[in-house]
Amino acid sequence: MTPIVVPWSWIVLGLGGVAGTVLITLGALGLRRRKRHGIESVPAADAEALGALPELDLSETASSVFHRWDPRFKIASLIIFSFVVVSLHFWPPLLLCLGLAAGASAAARTPLRRASRRLGAMSGFLLMLLIVMPVTVPFHEGDRLLLIDGLPILTLNLRGLELAARIATKAVVVALIMEPLLSTCPFSVTLAAVHRLGVPLVLCQMLLLMYRYVFVFRHEVQRMWVGMTVRGFRSRSGWETMASLGSFLGMLFVRSMERTQRVHEAMLCRGYTGAFPTTVRFDAAPRDWAWAAFWITAAGVAFILDRWGSVFRALSPIS
Repeated sequence: MTPIVVPWSWIVLGLGGVAGTVLITLGALGLRRRKRHGIESVPAADAEALGALPELDLSETASSVFHRWDPRFKIASLIIFSFVVVSLHFWPPLLLCLGLAAGASAAARTPLRRASRRLGAMSGFLLMLLIVMPVTVPFHEGDRLLLIDGLPILTLNLRGLELAARIATKAVVVALIMEPLLSTCPFSVTLAAVHRLGVPLVLCQMLLLMYRYVFVFRHEVQRMWVGMTVRGFRSRSGWETMASLGSFLGMLFVRSMERTQRVHEAMLCRGYTGAFPTTVRFDAAPRDWAWAAFWITAAGVAFILDRWGSVFRALSPIS
C-alpha cells in the first residue's frame, strides 16, 4: 500500500471548486428557465392542459434519427447497450460508451432540462457513493492510500474512489441513453413495441394507465394545494397543520376514487373489454436494421475491449 499525503489546503480548494461549479450550474439553469418563462407566456387554459400531459409525450413531435427509428429495434438495441455498459470494468470502453450516450442524447433533440433534472435526481446518491466508498472499501495489497495532513485517523482508499467514480459514470451513461429510448415516440407506442417483444399485455396496460394517470393525480394535488394556500393555509408545526394535511389527504383519496370510477365507466362505454384498441403498425426498414447493428456492434466492441483489458491485467507481470 502506497500512502499519499495531501495538505488540508488542497482538500478545501477541491471542495470549494466542486461547490462553486454546482452553484454556478444551478444558477445558470435557473436563469435560463426564468428567461424562457419570461419570453414565452402560456395561457391559463393551455398551462392547465400541459400540467396533466405526460412529460415524455411533450417532445414526440420533434424530428431526429431516433424519432424515425422503429421502436422495437430501438428498445432492444439500447437495452442491450445499457446492460453491456453496466458490466464494464475499465475506463477506456466506459468513456467510449459515455461519448456515444451523450451524442445520442444530443442527436435525439430532447430537452436538456429533462436530462439535467434526471441527473440532478441521481446526484445525491452518486455523491454519497463518492464520499462513503473511499472510507469503507477494504484495503488490498497495492492500493494507494490518501492521507490528509493533520488528520491521521482518516485514511482514504483511492481504489474505492475510483470504483465509486466508475459506478457514477455508468449511471450517467444509462440515464443519458434513456432520453432517446423513451422520449422520441409516444409512450403508448413504446409499450406497444415492448408487447411485440414478448412482454405480457396486462403488464403493458398497467404501465400505460399508471403513466398516464400519475400526471393527472399530480395535477390534482397541485390544484388542491393552491386552493388551500389561497384560503390561508400555511404549513407549520402543530396539530392544526396535521389536521389540515389529514383532511387534504382524505379529500385527495376521495377525489381519486371518484375519478377512477368515472374513467372506468367511460372505458366500458367505449367498448373496453380488457385490451386497448390500437392502430400502431410496425414496418422494419433497412435503416432500422442498420442502426440496431451499429448500437449492438458498439456494445460488442466495448465488451471485447473491457474483457481484453481484464485478460491483459491478469497476464501482466506486475499483477
